[in-house]
Amino acid sequence: MGLREVEWQPIDLPTRLVALITNNRVWRSVFRFAYPSSDKTRALIIPAVFFLHIHPLKVSARSIRLTYTWGLGLFLFFLFGIETVTGILLAFVYVPDVGRAYQDVETMSTTVAFGALLRNIHRWGAHLMVLAVFLHMMRVFYTGAYKRPREFNWVIGVMLLLLTLALSFTGYLLPWDQLSFWAITVSTNLAGYAPFIGESLRVLILGAKEVGQEALIRFYVLHVMLLPLLMSVLIGFHFWRIRKDGGLAASNPLPRGAQAVRREGAEAPAAEEDDPPESAEGTLPMPGAGARQPEAPAGARAVPTARVAVARKQTLSTWPNLLILEIIAGLFITAVLVLMSMAVDAPLRDLANPDVTENPAKAPWYFVNLQELLLHMDAALAGVWIPALLVLALMALPYVDRDLSHAGEWFGTRKALIITIWSAVYTAVWTTALIVFDEKVGVRSIIGDPAIMPNWVIPVGVMVGLSAILYVSILPLRPSRREVLMAYFTAFIVVYAQLTLVGSFFRGIGMHLVEPWNLPPGGLSF
Repeated sequence: MGLREVEWQPIDLPTRLVALITNNRVWRSVFRFAYPSSDKTRALIIPAVFFLHIHPLKVSARSIRLTYTWGLGLFLFFLFGIETVTGILLAFVYVPDVGRAYQDVETMSTTVAFGALLRNIHRWGAHLMVLAVFLHMMRVFYTGAYKRPREFNWVIGVMLLLLTLALSFTGYLLPWDQLSFWAITVSTNLAGYAPFIGESLRVLILGAKEVGQEALIRFYVLHVMLLPLLMSVLIGFHFWRIRKDGGLAASNPLPRGAQAVRREGAEAPAAEEDDPPESAEGTLPMPGAGARQPEAPAGARAVPTARVAVARKQTLSTWPNLLILEIIAGLFITAVLVLMSMAVDAPLRDLANPDVTENPAKAPWYFVNLQELLLHMDAALAGVWIPALLVLALMALPYVDRDLSHAGEWFGTRKALIITIWSAVYTAVWTTALIVFDEKVGVRSIIGDPAIMPNWVIPVGVMVGLSAILYVSILPLRPSRREVLMAYFTAFIVVYAQLTLVGSFFRGIGMHLVEPWNLPPGGLSF
């Protein structure tokens, strides 16, 4: 009797293996949903997953375009995560003691496996984070993304900017070398110029009258415990407010409500100043939104508008569109940091020595602009009053600009772009001229007495006068309030950047102007 022929069926081993792993009670107790492959499962998985629930179900296609946000918010989030991970790893081999700190940093740079790479990533990541937070603030301002109802989230963003500076500043001292010691000495001296409480404030920061063991342990605790905790809370709150405020302000064309009540063929009414802004998820419920709306006039009927149709087409599911971009952003910033850290080592100068003064002794690069101001005016004015007033002005900005038009658009109008360019050129020219004049001639050599004249009256008069001239120069363009604010915000950014560049690259021995190639060894502050 012959053997019966058997037809063998191929076995799809990968599919069988996946089914074996996922089709059981243990797997389903951890992962409630299968891989989302339909609009329904994509909508269900976002609120069901802890790491995804803060995302909206859908996002505006325009809001995730690279040229709209440039990924700066994502870069900041991933940089904070990278700083946290590398900081924890570095803490295993670091003791905040003046007798050991410098040696520990040397050890991690020369002996510990991958220690130099981790330290480089941590150092350059901190600098990139400071740079990115300023760029992010500029992006939010120039796109008008701070407008109602996002005003308070702008204030939270300003707080995060200050915390980012504080995190970098407190970490600056930890290597305990000459660069860090004298940078912190110069910076804390600025705090000592605060009226009435200056010396007490300086002692509170340092724990003593001079930079020493007390300052090192205080900066360490602030850097690794208190400030990261505050930063984490505010970052979470910042993301939550973005979600609750309707996502990113992306100039979504969706009008008030899903439909516009209008006469057939009539133009849609223009948005008023107090109308709620439009967002990627539609209009937001505002106070009083539940009140009975006036009935449409006779003959009018509710018809879907072209703007509604366009808006519906311009939204995308968060999964996978936004999540893929987030993964790409994280991989990109990680690759940039790793390559940068492999190419350039973080600086480590000689052991800190209070008896050997660095010349020039500079503050950290993000505070060197205040040190530059100190050369031209009174220390209290440069180090206390101007920074405090600027922070208050930044926080008040969204409450001053109440116009809701052009939210989510870069610059909003062509006129605003012209005003921004003009303000940048005007400010750069005058700032350069004043720095060179004070270096070559010097206000104090012309008017030295009484001291209040070169230290207070003339600097304040020059700042007020140039601000007034800037305002008068744009009046022929009939600027709106936002466009005036744009001119002054641009002036602030240009002055901050220019003073930082001059203080970092053009100040040599005795803080005199020199060419960058003639800077003395150790003349850079980063």
